Formats: sequence, structure tokens, C-alpha cells
Amino acid sequence: MMKEMTYAEAIRDGMRLEMKRDPNVYIWGEDVGKFGGCFGVTAGLVDEFPGQVIDTPISETAIVGAAVGAAAAGLRPIAEIMFVDFMGVCLDELFNQAAKMHYMFGGKAKIPMVLRTPCGGGMGAAAQHSQSMEAWFTHIPGIKTVMPSTPADAKGLMAAAVRDNNPVMYIEHKQLLGIKGDVPEEDFIIPLGKADIKKAGSDVTIVAWSWMVHKALAAAEALAQEGINAEVLDPRTLVPLDTESILKSVGKTGKLVIVHEAVKIGGYGGEIAAMVAEEGLDLLDAPIKRVAMPFTPIPFSPALESCVIPSEEKIIAAVKSLF
Repeated sequence: MMKEMTYAEAIRDGMRLEMKRDPNVYIWGEDVGKFGGCFGVTAGLVDEFPGQVIDTPISETAIVGAAVGAAAAGLRPIAEIMFVDFMGVCLDELFNQAAKMHYMFGGKAKIPMVLRTPCGGGMGAAAQHSQSMEAWFTHIPGIKTVMPSTPADAKGLMAAAVRDNNPVMYIEHKQLLGIKGDVPEEDFIIPLGKADIKKAGSDVTIVAWSWMVHKALAAAEALAQEGINAEVLDPRTLVPLDTESILKSVGKTGKLVIVHEAVKIGGYGGEIAAMVAEEGLDLLDAPIKRVAMPFTPIPFSPALESCVIPSEEKIIAAVKSLF
């Protein structure tokens, strides 16, 4: 059975089902209890699972450090950092502890923890609350990185993330929390590392994730009016990356445009472009194009913010430049 849910409701339902299935699943973070989280994602869970939803002090270091220790001791914590911009406070706990323990202890230690955090701009929240930092986490061996774009993906990937025995960064976009879609009511899993074709096409491959999937789909619809049939591929997880699906799509279309909200320099789109160049250069009949933010902090001004965040128009222009 399918049920219409918002993205936020789907994340909550995914966590609820995992907590119901496994009493070792805990949620903790700032204001995740009675308040329901900064964006309401954990609303009501503290009443349904008393003792499994815990409000913490305002200390990202403590939140992630406690999650690492709990995971090492056999629990499956879902820790929330209120904004991805605040992750710098707890990077040692994540990069040097959570990501390394399995290897430092010869495979005997498992760290099954999920670190939820919202990302992205478009809300006038200025430079310290609007960043897209996913490339940080993809650079560290031992961490998996998930960025769902739809309510159904959000629920299915949450189940997979909780059940994984490795640290998983589960990055939610603030712009997506209210979007609606059909979601299976029952327990279901979307495996990590499996991309999804959000729109099939034959003329150009657009790889995008998170909020940018929706901008890519809008661009593809506009391009169709001009006779360009774009395929939109959503990796859904950046690590592990479904390189096979990307290469298969590029082999069909011969052209590749990569879209992400993070700044272009050092962005994960560069990794995908390099992978395609190394493993599928002969598949291409045009240069790879990237559409991303310029190398600047996100402005507070709504007019300037909308100027720097990738738009449908910029995606369309990049696609047309290949023909």
C-alpha cells in the first residue's frame, strides 16, 4: 500500500519503523524530543518511544562522540546535527573515530551509526546555515553518504542506513522537507549504492542529487519542448557510488552534465566527472559540463542567493552548449 507523505514525514516513518523493529535504535540530538527537532522531523517520536529519543546539550562534539561510543558498544544511534554547517565542531569524532575504529581494531569493532543533518540554501538563512558540504564526507574512507531527493527514497534509504554496520551521513535538504510523494506504508529498503533514473532520456545524461534533482527534472521538461530528450539520474548515495549506472547512461546518451548545489571547486561533481573520464572517455561525444555554485559564501540577500544557487536556466544552458 502507498501513502502520500512529505519528505519529513517519510524520514520520520523510516526512523519509527526501525525503532519499532529494533529497540537498540536510539535518536538523540538538540531539541529532538518534545520540540520535535528544528524542522519537525522527529515530532511525536518521544511519546511513542519514551527512553529511545533523547534531548542533548548544545554540543555537537558530545552528540557525535556519544553516538560513536554507543555504536561501538552495540546500539544503533541516529544522531542529529541541527545544520550541516555545524559539523566542523565534531569532525574529529566523525573522521578520526567513527570512520577509523573498524580498521584500527582489525575489523572487530563495528560503528552502526547514522548522522542526520540538513543542508542547503534557498531559505535566506545566510552563509552559516545554508551550505552543502557533502564533499567533505565523501573524502573520508569508512563513511557512507546518503542524499535522498524524494519522500520514498528518504524512507527507504533511512532503513538501509540504520541497518548498515558503518557510519552513514544522511543529508536532508531543507527545501525538500515539505514536498509530497507516494511512499510504501510498509517496511522497505533501498540499498545503498543504487542510483535511480528519475526520467529516462536518450540525448544527454544529467546527474544530480538532493534538491538539484527537482531542478534537473524541470530543466529536462523545458528541454523536451525544444527536442532535447534528457535523462535525469539520481545517485541517491554518493558513497558508495553507482558508477555502473552512470556509465551505462552516458553510454546511451554520449553527453554528461553534472549538477550540484555545493560550490564547484572541490565539489563531488568533479569526482563523478573524473570517474567518467577515466572509465568511459570513449562513451562521450562532447565535453563534460558541471553546473554548481560559484566559489563564494551563500549570500543573505534573497536576490543574490537565487543568483548563485544553480537554476533550471543554468542547467538548460549547460545542456544546450553540448549540441
